[in-house]
Amino acid sequence: MQNKKLKIFIIAGEVSGDVLGARIMREMPGAKFVGIGGENMTNAGLKSLFPMRDLSVMGAIEVLAHARTLTRRINQTVNSIITERPDIVLTIDSPGFVKSVVSKLRKLNAGHDLIAHGLRFHHVVAPQVWAWRPGRAKKYAKIFDKLYAFFDFELPYFTKYGLNTVAVGHPISDGLIGKKLKSPKDKIVTLVPGSRISEVKRLLPLYRDVVEKLGSKYRYVIPTVETTRDYVEKHVRDWPVSVELVDTDKRYDLYAKTYIAIVASGTVSAELAIMHVPAIVVYRMNPITIWLARMVIRIKWVSLVNILLKRSVYPELLGSAANVKNVTDEFKKLTVSANRARMMRALTSADTMWRHNDKSPAGIIANDLMLIKKRDH
Repeated sequence: MQNKKLKIFIIAGEVSGDVLGARIMREMPGAKFVGIGGENMTNAGLKSLFPMRDLSVMGAIEVLAHARTLTRRINQTVNSIITERPDIVLTIDSPGFVKSVVSKLRKLNAGHDLIAHGLRFHHVVAPQVWAWRPGRAKKYAKIFDKLYAFFDFELPYFTKYGLNTVAVGHPISDGLIGKKLKSPKDKIVTLVPGSRISEVKRLLPLYRDVVEKLGSKYRYVIPTVETTRDYVEKHVRDWPVSVELVDTDKRYDLYAKTYIAIVASGTVSAELAIMHVPAIVVYRMNPITIWLARMVIRIKWVSLVNILLKRSVYPELLGSAANVKNVTDEFKKLTVSANRARMMRALTSADTMWRHNDKSPAGIIANDLMLIKKRDH
């Protein structure tokens, strides 16, 4: 048994999770990985059970529209885990999907004896219970054996319910700490409409109108991901100003040369904050989804740097506020040197908050998984 290769069933449903999953895989060359992922995990050697884009759904209405597909994929994943009999199920973000999978496996355990043979459920990315629905912490404690959070301040929300939780630092800090903004020469405006097709469809029309308003004195670039590339390419063909598309793996080089970024709320705003890039955060969702969110959200901001610093560093234009006038008004403010300098100082003040220690988050998680297996033997 001691020479048995560690088998991990890994699940990532979003681009950021796919990137982290690939890093974890590369930190564990002696382990066998099966599961679900995107192009990054595929390049690291994973043969995905089905396309990751099937899980890239966000928002109450959007999830309902894809309920049949999600149910089918949940059942398919559960059956695959039962067949593969891994040592660990490692899930990364995508909480709705992975909780359904793990909960169903726990209910089915009596008939397959998976847990008695040592199967553990570990999850990466703590739900933002400090922002909304704090009751989720207790639910996570019931279904997961371990949680890898990004920040120290998140730990007490879960450990009070007995869930073994460790802080590993934010994965996007890997390779970005110290990689700062260069002096922009071409005045590149980077437009990031998000990684989910539902986000992209809502934000691209806004970006088109903003580009038309700002005019041809700027150079416009959009980094694209595999799940939305074709749609973005088709949409921008008819824009009034030429737009350049780059692959997502070249985005950091693009960010380093960016004059101002206009981005969807999400991981990208944290990446830009670490690199000290001036940015405006925008987001559009289904009106019903927005209404539901406003009923439960307990914080003022959605951008992580704003949350960490507890003040508005990046302007946030959400819902109906995400319109051409507001975006261009904020853009014009950031063309003023004093305003840019003020934002840069604020971003610099957050530098020490992104890393838990000198080790990479992927390395911390990988070492922990290997140690757990050794203890089992």
